[in-house]
Amino acid sequence: MCNEEDVVLAKIAIIKKCVATIVEIQAADLVPWMREDLSVLNLQRAIQAAIDLAHVVIAKYGLGLPSDYGQSFDILAKHHIVDAEITRILKKMVGFRNISVHEYQEINGEIVQSIIKHHLDDFEVYYTQVHKFVFRPDLG
Repeated sequence: MCNEEDVVLAKIAIIKKCVATIVEIQAADLVPWMREDLSVLNLQRAIQAAIDLAHVVIAKYGLGLPSDYGQSFDILAKHHIVDAEITRILKKMVGFRNISVHEYQEINGEIVQSIIKHHLDDFEVYYTQVHKFVFRPDLG
């Protein structure tokens, strides 16, 4: 059976793979609608893995019970696991994820491109902060 640390590493690996795939998709010779669809799918997966990562940490350390996905990041920030800026960004990404998964409205291609151009690195900031907390030396 996997322990929580293995699950943390697996979620981080998913995020890394999705981000790398998005970068490859942007460079690929694809028709625009296909590039956008593949990018949205991988953004959804990365955001979901980020949410799942938050839930693993929250459960492992008994930090509370989030009422929604966005609150998961608030809980991590409250316990100084992630910073306020990354929390703000990830909560917005949860909103994007909800729209894209549940098709509440048509996805705005400009928002997709903005996330890709300005926020892919935020995934690394997030999982680095979580990793630093989970694998800190004083826990060993």
